[in-house]
Amino acid sequence: MQAKSQDVLDSEVPSGSNSRFPIESVRAAFPALTRPPGFIFFDNAAGAQVPQIVLDAVNHHLLECNAQRGGRYAKSREVDATILRARQSVADLVNARDASEIAFGMNATSFIRLVSLAIGQTLGKRNEVVVTDMDHEANVATWLALERTGARILWWKMRDDGNLHVDDLVPLVSSTTRLVACTLASNAIGSIVDVAAAAKVAHAGGAEIFLDAVHYGPHGLIDVQAFDCDYLVCSGYKIFAPHMGFLWGRRELLEKLPTFREDFIPDEPPGKIEAGTFIYENVAGMDAAVRYLETLGRSITGNRETAKPKSRRAALQLAFRVIRTHEESLSLELLRVLNDCGAAVYGVADKNRIRERVPTLCFDLPNVSPARVAEELARKNFGVRDGHMYSPRLMRRFGLAQESGAVRASLVHYNTVEEVRKFGSALAEISGTDSTRNTNSC
Repeated sequence: MQAKSQDVLDSEVPSGSNSRFPIESVRAAFPALTRPPGFIFFDNAAGAQVPQIVLDAVNHHLLECNAQRGGRYAKSREVDATILRARQSVADLVNARDASEIAFGMNATSFIRLVSLAIGQTLGKRNEVVVTDMDHEANVATWLALERTGARILWWKMRDDGNLHVDDLVPLVSSTTRLVACTLASNAIGSIVDVAAAAKVAHAGGAEIFLDAVHYGPHGLIDVQAFDCDYLVCSGYKIFAPHMGFLWGRRELLEKLPTFREDFIPDEPPGKIEAGTFIYENVAGMDAAVRYLETLGRSITGNRETAKPKSRRAALQLAFRVIRTHEESLSLELLRVLNDCGAAVYGVADKNRIRERVPTLCFDLPNVSPARVAEELARKNFGVRDGHMYSPRLMRRFGLAQESGAVRASLVHYNTVEEVRKFGSALAEISGTDSTRNTNSC
């Protein structure tokens, strides 16, 4: 079983919850889900919608304190306070040891490049970097670029079962390994990686591990302490916030990183990581997104043990526990309707391994190009994506051309089983599948 990292998270939440997922109130929190009416959004891997609380936070910032931080007047001081609140919120979200380990910026890709450039300046005898062929290209090309500075790249390859196996990482790590870079969950096929086990292997060899949590972020609770990672990046716009990114790193490692900074900026985190001015209103939105998830956890009703979380972290744990349960039902239904339509599903397609994936599925319909499937679905009021999903190496593993790739349907917790069934009916029409085979889908 590959999804042990999720098992670690689940163990932190009281067992025996019989909580019902509040789908109606969840959907009501996202105004965009009704605009335009009848549109079904299955492109969440490219960026999720935002709840009203996030819209309000962004609006408040732009109206009431649209100023540069660091001034002595009230509006500027409110910006300072907003950033501090957001830093603590994200620290709570990822279970950081200290809020100073959180840095804000434009996106995850820019942070990956920042860290890779810094590590590239510190290569010595440990000059090997392990990357995977299942990752988003941002967590591959940034490390490949270090070959120009003497790095040697080793490949941790996905098995034919659609996941990375830690047993295959073991022989790649040695006394010359500097870093292992891998994803928490594939943005293309949704497979969840056992990153805690990967970290154990990396650290046993004296190496560090860098995690891309961008795609996992909306689906499962991040825990940098349980994962025992060294660096982690994520993007707010995947976790129901505006476009922004954040980096977490062990403070002692961030202190050592050689980064660009103006002379007046102290050589310590987070300032040494945050070159220039980031988008304050989007950081305010990220703070609100964490509050949305916390509120979701506190709203869950169930047995006495789970009804009232005692802390923000406990509320976040409960929110993601019920999100995972709800999303597993979405994954199962997606697999069923795709199977009924005769689709080829790439990655984990066994319902008995459902805990190894999030509800992001790449697929092809027989004799219908991915572009045509996406176009026909658009005409039927569905938003999906076709192409290589920024994972061209993974597409090649599946024997798919980079130019055409596959179709991706990516769902989050505000999507419903009923939407998936409508999706199945639409696919049946596109593929010409006999719709009498299963009245609930194809």
